[in-house]
Amino acid sequence: MSVLSILEFPDPRLRLHAAPVQVFDAQLKKLGADMLETMYAANGVGLAAIQVNVQQRVLVADMSEERNQPLVLVNAEVVERHGSQVYQEGCLSFPGIYANVTRALGVTVTALDLDGKALRLELEGPLAVCIQHEIDHLDGKMFVDYLSPLKRAMLLKRLDKQRRQAASA
Repeated sequence: MSVLSILEFPDPRLRLHAAPVQVFDAQLKKLGADMLETMYAANGVGLAAIQVNVQQRVLVADMSEERNQPLVLVNAEVVERHGSQVYQEGCLSFPGIYANVTRALGVTVTALDLDGKALRLELEGPLAVCIQHEIDHLDGKMFVDYLSPLKRAMLLKRLDKQRRQAASA
């Protein structure tokens, strides 16, 4: 397994749309394992393949305290949504930046596992937020896109300031 490089905003590759996975093989399993290792190493709870410069519809997540409930979803799609919740989101492609985002409280997701077996998941709460966030990445959308222009500008200014400070340190 390998820790992969995570693309950071404003890298234009984060706006690409991921292609559906067609081949379920050892290379796909390695990608899933590498993405999990990368997410854990970065102390994240979710990661989309787009964020590691792989344009395939693969995402990983693990919201467990013990970091022992890894979830790898291939070709995931939200097929139903209900309710609404505001949740403070962060993103490995926006290190140190957090904002309140409104998303569905619960979602039904269809996906495939790494062997190509069909899955149907009923998710609520933080895991539902995480999966919606990662599926958005696969569609070229980021959590800051849900913010008002003013709030987005403030966060991006803060991100730029953090990078300048880090560069001068």
